[in-house]
Amino acid sequence: MNGGDLVAEVLARQGVRFLFTLCGGHISPILVGAKARGIQVVDVRHEANAVFAADAVSRMTGIPGVAAVTAGPGVTNTITAIKNAQMAQSPLVLLGGATATILKGRGSLQDIDQMALIAPHVKFAAAVTRVRDLPRTLEKAFEIAQEGVPGPVFVECPVDLLYDEPVVREMFGAKSASDVKGPADVALQLYLRYYLAKTFAGSGRAKAGPKVHPEIPLAFPSAITRAAGLLAKARRPVIVVGSQATLGGPKETERLADALGRLGVPVYLSGMARGLMGREHDVWFRHKRTKALGEADFVLLAGVPNDFRLNYGLQISRKATLVSVNRSDVDVRKNRKPKLGAVADPCDFLCRLSREAALDGDSLRPWLDRLRTRDRERDAQIDGQAEQDVDLVNPLALCQRLEAHLADDSVLVADGGDFVATASYIMSPRAPLSWLDPGPFGTLGVGAGFALGAKLCRPSAEVWLIYGDGSAGYTIPEFDTFVRHGLPVIAVVGNDASWAQIARDQIEILDDDVGTVLARTDYHRVAEGFGAKGLQLDHPDQVESTIEQAKALAADGHPVLINAHIGKTEFRKGSISM
Repeated sequence: MNGGDLVAEVLARQGVRFLFTLCGGHISPILVGAKARGIQVVDVRHEANAVFAADAVSRMTGIPGVAAVTAGPGVTNTITAIKNAQMAQSPLVLLGGATATILKGRGSLQDIDQMALIAPHVKFAAAVTRVRDLPRTLEKAFEIAQEGVPGPVFVECPVDLLYDEPVVREMFGAKSASDVKGPADVALQLYLRYYLAKTFAGSGRAKAGPKVHPEIPLAFPSAITRAAGLLAKARRPVIVVGSQATLGGPKETERLADALGRLGVPVYLSGMARGLMGREHDVWFRHKRTKALGEADFVLLAGVPNDFRLNYGLQISRKATLVSVNRSDVDVRKNRKPKLGAVADPCDFLCRLSREAALDGDSLRPWLDRLRTRDRERDAQIDGQAEQDVDLVNPLALCQRLEAHLADDSVLVADGGDFVATASYIMSPRAPLSWLDPGPFGTLGVGAGFALGAKLCRPSAEVWLIYGDGSAGYTIPEFDTFVRHGLPVIAVVGNDASWAQIARDQIEILDDDVGTVLARTDYHRVAEGFGAKGLQLDHPDQVESTIEQAKALAADGHPVLINAHIGKTEFRKGSISM
């Protein structure tokens, strides 16, 4: 096997089903080797979207997603997506092409110091220099990506390590003895032979090992017992569950949902944990989380740091007993010292806590009833705002109709600002691992890559990509990818001709809309240009029929984009976070 085959063999052994890429000569042997081993090679139109797709696969399956990009610009194009994965704690593997090892620093095509560029944004970065080291370096990368606090890793695979030795000899200009002329040529050829011998030494014995099993941090039994004791004293407890609790994939999230149901404590879900309890559950609450945290006497943060999303810990009452469980020792104590801090896997912690905690259900009933009343009141407020007349289509009413039409197997991908945040109040994922948003980096442009990964992982599911019109501009060319690979994603663009989340406060505070104005672009026609189906929605009477038409087209195998011209509302006034 050549180096590309060795890399592909490792991917296959680690359970990788998809390899996301944008082609380049530096990485061609990896792509060919992966295809030969039954790994689906999915080529995209921008390298960032290859990484976003790999990120989505990681989140939905519990197995690190993999992207392979060419040298230089191919690697630099991934930086935002890699940083997003780092901050979201997604375990993924990025394979980067590179110039031949012998030519580094000599001015060859696309040769830059990739390691210095990418190292600050990954858990592990390695530049391989010998063919025989490819398998063990990549296996180490898979292990590091998943252990402790998960995150992205990078393995640089120089082009001369990936091709067959005869091809590399020709690439380097190595000659036979009869073709060598003059002392200088002799010296050069001797050096090339030595270099090639070192590069390929032992490559015939190199092979992929078994699937790695990373070490997961577990809490000491005493920490579980202490947490159970603190919880038993509470009358107004709240548990907040974040993305980190869902890292184990479908089986572990099912176990987690059962554990939270047994505990019977009010639960608020964020990030990838949205949908964990299904569409309706007695202990899952959706609205007024800030008020609940301010009144709670016990708060357990499971994989959730006290960052801007919890107002740096200020949302939680100072009188509350705070328990923080996180794989990161930094995040356990970020901005707020807990009564009990456990550096451990949140899913395992909650499952074990549910077996040890003894709660008085009757004592919690008044608290549960209070929270349910607030949820009903907030839903009623949203219903009232959805009925208000606005120009074109009311975005709240549109989201309500989308919610009513979502299939039970739907996956929701969120990519945008104002419209997407509005949708998050109304549209509910039906099951665990069915909601994808960028995470704490707040990156616009995750949408098409996330939708690509989601549809590949769940080909029979309806995948809905909820776009703002600003964020749609980042990745709409990936409709070409959806069409070529037969992936019938449904996208809904909330088209208000504005970067509305920014404009809302900028205009009020600074009295200027500079830089926030867009056009009511025909995004549906753009999608049609890539071979997808485009639908325009600009009147309330069209909402029902347009959604039904989109679902029917997707069921027939067509990617669809609904260009929904929405009006402006005051629903999210004053909601910007920084």
